[in-house]
Amino acid sequence: MKSVLLIEDNPDIRENMSEILELSGYKALTAADGKQGVAMAIENKPDIIICDIMMPELDGYGVIHMLQKNPSTQNIPFIFLTAKAERAEIRKGMELGADDYITKPFNGTELLNAVESRLKKNDLLRKDISQGLEGLNNIITIAGGKDILKTLAEEGNFSKLKKKQIIYNEGNHAVRLYYVQSGKVKTYKTNDDGKELVTGIYNEGDFFGYIAILEHSTYKETAEALEDCEIAIIGKDNFEGLINNNRDVLKKFVELLAKNISDKEQQLLGLAYNSLRKKVADALVTVYNKYKDDKAERFAMDISRDNLATIAGTAKESLIRTLSDFKEEKLIDIVKGDIIVLDEKKLRNLIN
Repeated sequence: MKSVLLIEDNPDIRENMSEILELSGYKALTAADGKQGVAMAIENKPDIIICDIMMPELDGYGVIHMLQKNPSTQNIPFIFLTAKAERAEIRKGMELGADDYITKPFNGTELLNAVESRLKKNDLLRKDISQGLEGLNNIITIAGGKDILKTLAEEGNFSKLKKKQIIYNEGNHAVRLYYVQSGKVKTYKTNDDGKELVTGIYNEGDFFGYIAILEHSTYKETAEALEDCEIAIIGKDNFEGLINNNRDVLKKFVELLAKNISDKEQQLLGLAYNSLRKKVADALVTVYNKYKDDKAERFAMDISRDNLATIAGTAKESLIRTLSDFKEEKLIDIVKGDIIVLDEKKLRNLIN
């Protein structure tokens, strides 16, 4: 049962709201003033807080200020209840961290809709959102938007690409966000000698190209189709509108960016300090996790030795010798050039 903390100094309004919420299946906690409300919030950790603005001793602005400073309560959805509908009052509340507001007088339906909407969005925000189309669908749901797949299908924003076809080049202006609808894509950087370093592999459902848009810069890497694929495209303006107009959406993209940076740091550490065997093992695990089919008992990876070498950050000849060693050790098998991982756990835990 979800709990709702009501902070309201008017006993009639407080009692009426409490009754409506309890009849709708919520657990209603009540506080008669701001100080009592802050103490109850810290003690009970409600799922959502509804707070009047104009109260004696500690007003609603003081309540949200104190709760935002406390790590245990700063992420609880907060709705202001106010008789003032002036734009300045509403904006001040939002700037302090309020998620929504209800203007007096209100009816039971308005109250319940506001509570249900915020709780639903908060549940989505607590989930781990993937980097794929499903993840973006969840993000757009948080923003109250349409299903992204349906929207893309209606607008026809899909592009079919052949293997080795370039999607964008390093240095191009960032104007689109890309999704892999089917197939696989790699991103890579090239040094002055023409050597490539693969910076990412994107499978069905992954999206890429968003970092440059968020930075308002050019693409820092080249994107190329690893195999025949279908790419869904979202324009820069649509993407920026999505993140700029909704704080919750921006927060989730920041989380995704943080994970992306963490993954890149681990990759760089591996390239700098790992042994050849460890580099190749890590590359195999990375590609295996992108290619694997959970329904298949033995899954073969059809990837060129050149691409695998650039992922591992080593020379092609060194890669081939290490693959032969792994085959002799029964860690992998090679059938008609395709690599079959026999013991993913041992490869992942290979000692450096």
